Amino acid sequence: MSVRDAATAYVGAFVDELAECGVHRAVISPGSRSTPMAMVLAAHPGIRVWMNVDERSAGFFALGMAKATGEPVALLCTSGTAAANYFPAVAEAHLSRVPLVVLTADRPHELRDVGAPQAMDQLRLYGSHVKWFAEMALPEKEETMLRYARTNAGRAAATAKAGPPGPVHLNFPFREPLVPDLNDSALFSGGKRKGRPSPYVRVAQGEKELPESELAALAAEWSRVERGLIVCGPQTDPELVKPLIRLAEALQFPLLADPLSQLRCGDFDKARVVDGYDAFLRDADAVEKLVPEVVIRFGAMPVSKAFLLYLKAHPDCRQIVVDADEGWRDPTLSASEMLYADPVRFCKGLIRHMKNHRIKGETLWSRRWLQINHRTQEVVRRWGDTRSLSEGGVFLELAGLLPRESLLFAGNSMPVRDLETFFMKGDRPVRTMANRGVNGIDGVVSTALGTAAAGCHTVLVLGDLSFYHDLNGLLAAKMHRIHATIIVINNDGGGIFSFLPQASEAEHFEKLFGTPIGLDFSHAVRMYGGTFDRVGDWDAFRDALRRGENREGLSVIEVVTNRRENASLHRRIWQAVSEAVAEELSKGE
Repeated sequence: MSVRDAATAYVGAFVDELAECGVHRAVISPGSRSTPMAMVLAAHPGIRVWMNVDERSAGFFALGMAKATGEPVALLCTSGTAAANYFPAVAEAHLSRVPLVVLTADRPHELRDVGAPQAMDQLRLYGSHVKWFAEMALPEKEETMLRYARTNAGRAAATAKAGPPGPVHLNFPFREPLVPDLNDSALFSGGKRKGRPSPYVRVAQGEKELPESELAALAAEWSRVERGLIVCGPQTDPELVKPLIRLAEALQFPLLADPLSQLRCGDFDKARVVDGYDAFLRDADAVEKLVPEVVIRFGAMPVSKAFLLYLKAHPDCRQIVVDADEGWRDPTLSASEMLYADPVRFCKGLIRHMKNHRIKGETLWSRRWLQINHRTQEVVRRWGDTRSLSEGGVFLELAGLLPRESLLFAGNSMPVRDLETFFMKGDRPVRTMANRGVNGIDGVVSTALGTAAAGCHTVLVLGDLSFYHDLNGLLAAKMHRIHATIIVINNDGGGIFSFLPQASEAEHFEKLFGTPIGLDFSHAVRMYGGTFDRVGDWDAFRDALRRGENREGLSVIEVVTNRRENASLHRRIWQAVSEAVAEELSKGE
């Protein structure tokens, strides 16, 4: 049996089983050692291949597709540092619970640690950032090894999807010759059971659900609580939205909605949704007087630092975290209970048991939160709706301009925080996303383009440093003719640092933290086949956004702002919010 025949049968069985188990997208970076896997992936009729030359961009591109679809995406590269370039995306996928199947080609064992070119130790390369690692055996055509290949393919796909979702890593050593025989009539049939349906191994997982007795006890207890809050952090399950709304109504609790919770936009009742808490919880008097008895949190920890500090200010409050999957998402270190249960079933079960208890009417606690939130919205709109371009104003504009069913992707640092403050409740269905696992500014362009490649109408808002970090990612838009709009807020540096204590260190601030780079991005955008608009007012911004929606391909809109003016505007808004909060709080005294 030749090396070529063995690799053809072995890789063919593996790839076919990936497709049978729901892996229908693969992102590949070019290389020699990965040739067997790359060619067989490209030949499989059930898998669509996306080429991405830069491995770091490729990793984030696959991450974006997996985030948008909720299904595992395969990610393939050659040996050596190519695999190391996946690390940032793998870490993000791990912490944000996104399923990826990472496939790295490697030198065979006899060429490791002997000075062979393009060879490094790839075993357990990503450490604890993957759910499972396997060093695959060298290809063989024996029936047992074909079943081994199928079993590991099925296990990889199932492990990536199983809760909590995340990345898995399989390392494939290949010997030369590397070109498989794509004309082999049995290319995708090796190792299959005759007369048995696919996949080779079916993996099923049940939903976590609390016992009825536990739900009944919680319903009885919480029905007597007056000062309660429901909080929803970043999450992507659209099925959770309405049960959370109904639970908030049943308990008469305010529902604090993170901008990535999917609870701010859509055709549902948002009367109890509080979206201005990041602004008004910056007020010390509000934090002191709005003392909760119970906080019930769903999803990841909210973006808002003001909310995190609010929780830390009330350490004796009973804090309950509801999570579908095992993990420990409590950076406050003050959770009193971790309830591992499917959140949708949990909400429906509680609502069912609430019917056995007297429904309390509207409370002073709830009215106060909702009134303060309403006043905060008024202040933010009034101060944010300025004639001159502003960073927060971009999100105020987008709230009224984005088409229904759009995906709004926010970059880290300032954009996601302005999304928090300025992207308020609305009836137009819009999905929101960001890379809030590791919160990095690298790979944001590629992640957003990955969501667009998955079929989403994507608008990305990010800063100039983040855009610069991933300019290579724009090549995917050119190569695959991806339709997307990118809004670059160009304040010539790191705007977030203007809000931190470092800003007072004038001697070193610009060099170490402000880091102005002074780039004209129009040349890079045109190099990658996109259109570029630098806008000077809101009318030009709206026109550019509409043109971007109507034309094919990549559109980049640059909004030039000033870091110092932006920080000053935010502080004036927070001060005005504090004055409105003081007025509302005085009404209850």
